[in-house]
Amino acid sequence: MSALLGALLGLGPKLAEHVLLCAAAVALGIAVALPLAVWASRSPSVARVTLGFASLVQTIPALALLALFFPILLAARTLLGDGLPALGFLPAWLALALYALLPILRNAVTALTNLDAELIEAADGLGMTGWQKLRLVEAPLAAPYVMAGIRTASVWTIGAATLATTIGQRSLGDPIFAGLQTQNWVLVLAGCIASAGLALAADALLGLVERGFAMRRPRMVVAGVLLALAGIAGAAASLVDWRADARETVVIGAKSFSEQYVLARAIGQLLEDAGFAVEYREGLGSAVVHNAVASSAIDISVDYTGTLWTNQLERTDNPGRQAMYDEIVRWEAETSGARVLGRLGFENAYGLAVTQETARDYGLASIADLARSAPQLTIGGDPEWFERPEWQAVRDAYGLRFADRRTYSPTFMYNALASGEADVISAYTSDGRIAADNLVVLEDPLEALPSYDAIVLVSPRMADNAGLVEALQPLLGAVDVQTMRQANYAVDRDEDKWSPEQAAQWLLGAIRR
Repeated sequence: MSALLGALLGLGPKLAEHVLLCAAAVALGIAVALPLAVWASRSPSVARVTLGFASLVQTIPALALLALFFPILLAARTLLGDGLPALGFLPAWLALALYALLPILRNAVTALTNLDAELIEAADGLGMTGWQKLRLVEAPLAAPYVMAGIRTASVWTIGAATLATTIGQRSLGDPIFAGLQTQNWVLVLAGCIASAGLALAADALLGLVERGFAMRRPRMVVAGVLLALAGIAGAAASLVDWRADARETVVIGAKSFSEQYVLARAIGQLLEDAGFAVEYREGLGSAVVHNAVASSAIDISVDYTGTLWTNQLERTDNPGRQAMYDEIVRWEAETSGARVLGRLGFENAYGLAVTQETARDYGLASIADLARSAPQLTIGGDPEWFERPEWQAVRDAYGLRFADRRTYSPTFMYNALASGEADVISAYTSDGRIAADNLVVLEDPLEALPSYDAIVLVSPRMADNAGLVEALQPLLGAVDVQTMRQANYAVDRDEDKWSPEQAAQWLLGAIRR
């Protein structure tokens, strides 16, 4: 209970960011939906188009909608300039505003088109103009139904906003995603409780406004609005740094697995020791991370040569470790302007892993052996694995045809293997769970999988910052795979679990000894 309370108390800044993001999204949704609703109530064809579009948006999963705005804004930067942020608040705000549109629009259109015809005729008989009729008759009668739509949109938006973590916006999704990846259920529970509590509070305040409109009690409306505005103002005030920290801020990006969290925090600690201010954007996808660092939306990331080789360079050949690294250094400098600072010293490659029992029962030592037994087995992979060129390359090279395949988050793949839900998984060779669970990583005699040296990428904005480059030198070439596995496992293990910050401190201490 004390751990949960501590986690909840530590969510202040993320809660404030979540409040501001949701308030801005719902406000934009209202600003767009209400004029459209008035227009649609006067024109059935406009109603069909607007409601059809809003309904279409709702069919797109919130995570996909958020992710789509990143490449859209990235493309817009080429037209409007680098000042347009492609990561963080702006794409999250626009996507969530679209998501909030339908309930507000539908309720408003329904209310306006179903008003008592006699009241409308009476207003016309009194000679009211269209504006007077809307302001004095239609709006007051429709207000309770419109508020019901706003309540629904607000609750939806608060829930969907937790997914904004994936495009670099701080929110209550941060502890949820971090907790899921590291199996820290206290963090997950804290994020869920805070998000649910915020949704209930927003629903209660907007419900007060709705009842005030329905009962014709202006004081209730004013009280609900003022309390909601006070909460938003409090969230904004809590984020203001009155000390005006003048240090240069470096934004560090991380993908959504334990190793990335640990390395991001290790980099952050080195930079803070060197006098930099640091921000983290964690839980990002592979493509988002690279595009973000190439466009200077973030400043530093740790990536892997094999990932860049297949995803960014779109290469399917395997020229060898050093040739691949040299080509990536050249390609980054020429195409994106990002700087490859160097290799960390270990490789986190994809590898097909099985338990000792499975290896013994089926006589598995290599992926070539696996091909014979694959039709009897189930393979599990992370959300990216089955869409990646590496999977297609190894599948085609060995003729792998499995009985079934399943997708898991990176951490849960190992649980699936231990429980028998999967017989083979796409493991990462630097994961601590490989040694802890005594797994067998099958050999790749055809070298279908490329090398995956961990490298540090620096954005064009910070590529020539001598202080930053010097601060990160202790990491380069200093982290071997055994040390990285220990740091990863300290975060992933079930007992005596460390936070990524603690694992990063241990990692830095280990490489300094």
